Amino acid sequence: MSLDRVSLKLIELALWEDLGPGDATSRLTVPKDAIGRAQARARQSLVLSGLKAFRATFRLVDPTVKVRLLAQDGDLLSPGDPAAEVSGSARSLLAAERVALNFLMRLSGVATLTSQYVKALGGGPNPPQLLDTRKTTPGLRALEKAAVAHGGGHNHRFGLFDGILIKDNHLAAAGSVAEAVAQAKAGAAHGLKVEVEVDRLDQAQAALEAGADALLLDNMTLDELKEAVALAERL
Repeated sequence: MSLDRVSLKLIELALWEDLGPGDATSRLTVPKDAIGRAQARARQSLVLSGLKAFRATFRLVDPTVKVRLLAQDGDLLSPGDPAAEVSGSARSLLAAERVALNFLMRLSGVATLTSQYVKALGGGPNPPQLLDTRKTTPGLRALEKAAVAHGGGHNHRFGLFDGILIKDNHLAAAGSVAEAVAQAKAGAAHGLKVEVEVDRLDQAQAALEAGADALLLDNMTLDELKEAVALAERL
């Protein structure tokens, strides 16, 4: 398992934030040569996520710490089920544990909540998919989007660079829905789909007629959503 550079740097910053110049308590109370072992266990039913960050945290503090994964990201754990086991220098384990657990808890929380929304959407022959957004915790995007996937959701665009999403400000600058879509489709790199965020049915129709590949229906009533879907199916 590997992490992207941003996530690794974030973990380093989190350790610096927590440790500063060192763990004063452990240095004074834990013998330097003491060896420890611990397990991370679920305290409630959850969908597991964050094992990469959990392992990396311990390894950044002390490369000699052994991390044994007892489950996989995406697994459903019951109370008491183990997720991972760590062993090595007791001082190192104590220095890394809070940051490692913070990542594991937050990301498992994202995965667990995502799984609940996925279940609420239901199944059927053509089940709806739950997509995420760019409204992630700064620095945590790769980890939180992975957690969404572990919970059964799907990743939308990762950033501004890998997808075209025309929003209100773009529409205002371009002058119209049709012009914005035309400009985007004319200059889009191969493989990039053009999506338009709309909050009115007339905008939806204009975007579809201009050749938009997808619509993001924003702040619409249920009746408007149904009508927009029917409109897309007709066109």
